[in-house]
Amino acid sequence: MDWVPIVFITFKVLVFGTGMFFAIRWHYEQGKKGRHAERRAVLLAAGKVAVIFVLLAVGLLLATFAVGRKLGLT
Repeated sequence: MDWVPIVFITFKVLVFGTGMFFAIRWHYEQGKKGRHAERRAVLLAAGKVAVIFVLLAVGLLLATFAVGRKLGLT
């Protein structure tokens, strides 16, 4: 039973080490790519996030008013 933590910790270190290696390598390779394509992708992703946020906020507002009306608050 004393060997279980040793095996699990060793496995965890190997998995995290491998993941960190590939993450660092991927980010390094992404840095070599053109900056123009990266800027466009970031702006597009930010626009999508902003649109989704606004839609969710409007949906929450409508749901709040619907629940308030159902409870007789308005």
